[in-house]
Amino acid sequence: MTLTMGSGPFGHQPAGTFNFVPPETVVFVEPLARRVRAVVDGVTVVDSERVRLVYESRTLPHYAFPADDVSVTVADEPERHAEGHVRVAWDAVDSWYEEDEEVFVHPRDPYHRIDTLATSRRVRILLAGEVLADSTSARALYETGLPIRYYLPFRDVRLAMIGPSDTVTQCAYKGSARHWSAKAADGESFDVAWTYDDSVRREAEDVRGRIAFYNERTDVEIDGVTQERPRTPWSR
Repeated sequence: MTLTMGSGPFGHQPAGTFNFVPPETVVFVEPLARRVRAVVDGVTVVDSERVRLVYESRTLPHYAFPADDVSVTVADEPERHAEGHVRVAWDAVDSWYEEDEEVFVHPRDPYHRIDTLATSRRVRILLAGEVLADSTSARALYETGLPIRYYLPFRDVRLAMIGPSDTVTQCAYKGSARHWSAKAADGESFDVAWTYDDSVRREAEDVRGRIAFYNERTDVEIDGVTQERPRTPWSR
């Protein structure tokens, strides 16, 4: 998620308002003050300190490079928003690096922020009226463009009501998430929660080993008040 996704100002469902009517599509290009490299079969095919980061409404940001910094062995295309630059498809290479740290899933947005705060508010998670979790020891994770996610200790979860899922998802900022599923009234199993355990990036350290439930798929109750289910790409 970023400025141009989710509830960001140029995302699918902006949370705020402008004092003007913005155009249907906004493009913003800025220098990225980081060395970016890409590797294929152990060979560096992109190496640039002159990177541009391109933002476009309702689209994840992407890198643009001067053509001289890109090997001819990599499929690339002209970047229409940055003259003299080319765009390299994310999956055209084996791995990406900013400085010497690998970047996963998509480029990290410098405007993307994650804050995790401990809260003693009572958080209850319900599904079809059944309580799945009840905690006053949650950690609330606030992430740009996304609903607040409440990460609970496993001791406060009715584990008999959920089970491990085969689903594993990747987040550019937090790492690999292992999912948990529950059964709907019709007997269908679907994912309702996730946890970050081993493959954690620094932004998820405060929630490592805790479990968060989809606000979109369960009923989240905060101090006795049921929260409205947000509409996101993860809604059922």
